Amino acid sequence: MVNRRIILFALIIVLGLTVLKLGKNLIDNRLEAKDDEIEIIRSDEDIVVVEDDEGMRKTVMYFKNGDGFLIPLMRKIPWEEGIARATLKNMIDSPELREILAPTGLLPIIPAGTEILGISVNENGLCKVDFSEDVLNNQTEKDEENFIKGVVYTLTEFPTIKEVQILVGGKILPSTNYGYDISKPLAREDINLIGNPEDGRSKVVVYYKGMDTEEFEYYVPVTIPTMAPVANVYSALDLLFEGPPVDMGLYSDIPRGIMLHGVEVKDGTAYVDISYDGYTDNIEDGAISNLLKNIGLTLSQFEEIENVELLIDGEVINSAIPVFANEY
Repeated sequence: MVNRRIILFALIIVLGLTVLKLGKNLIDNRLEAKDDEIEIIRSDEDIVVVEDDEGMRKTVMYFKNGDGFLIPLMRKIPWEEGIARATLKNMIDSPELREILAPTGLLPIIPAGTEILGISVNENGLCKVDFSEDVLNNQTEKDEENFIKGVVYTLTEFPTIKEVQILVGGKILPSTNYGYDISKPLAREDINLIGNPEDGRSKVVVYYKGMDTEEFEYYVPVTIPTMAPVANVYSALDLLFEGPPVDMGLYSDIPRGIMLHGVEVKDGTAYVDISYDGYTDNIEDGAISNLLKNIGLTLSQFEEIENVELLIDGEVINSAIPVFANEY
C-alpha cells in the first residue's frame, strides 16, 4: 500500500514538472513571435485625444486634394473603443465618406473595401497596423504614395506613436504594387515633396493655401529642399514669403510687396519682423490674422518655437501660438 502511494506521488510530481515545462515553452515561443505577426502589446485606447461634444472626439486624419497633395484635416468622429483604429476606418473610401467630404473637395486615400485586421502599439512607439489585401488596390503610383504617407502621418499625430509598420494580411511585404518599400517601420518624411533633393540637402515644410471649392480653403504642408546646410527658421520663412512654385494650384496669405526683414528666436518665441516696403494697400485685421497663421504653421515644425510675435518695422502688432491647420 505504501509503495503504491509513493509511486502515485512520484507520478504527480513528474506530471506537474512536465506541465510547468510546457507552459514555459509556450511563453518562450510567444516572446519569440515573428516580427510579421500582429501582437497587441498595448491597446490604442490609451492614446490621448481631445474630447469635444459628448460622444465625439476630435482627431486628425489625412486626405488628398484634386492636385494630389496630402491635406491634414481635423474632424469630429463618434467615440468608440480604439481611437487609432476608428480614425483609420473614417479614412476608407466609401460613398458616405465622399459625400461628407464633398464640400471640401478632398478625397479619401485608403482604397474602398479595405478592412483593418489588427492594430497594436508598443512601449517604444511602434504602431503595427494590419490591412486586408484591398489596401493594395491603388490606381496610380501617386495614390499609393499618398496612402502610405497619409496613414503614417495620421497615426503619428497621436503622441504615443513614433513609427508605423504596415502589414497586409498579417504579413510584412517587401514592397507594394508600385514598388514603395514597406518592409520596415516608417516615420514622417517628405510630405508633398517638391522636386528631387540632392543627398545631404536640408528640407523644410512650408504651409501654403489651397482651395478646391468655394466653400472650403485649407493649408497645405509642402516639403521643399533648401540650399542651407541645416533646416532653419529663416530658410523656411524665406520660402514662405517667396510664395509657392507656379502651376501648383497653391497660393499664400502673404501679399506681394510685404517683405521679411528678419527673424529671431528667443526663449521659445519667434520674433518675425516684416515690412510694408513696396506694398501700397492697408492690411486689414483679418489679413494680419491669416498672415500670422501662415507663419505660425510653417514655424510649428521647429520644436523650440512655442509662439510667434509678428512685428512691422520692429513694432509688435500681433502674437499667436501655432495651431492646427484645418478643421472641418
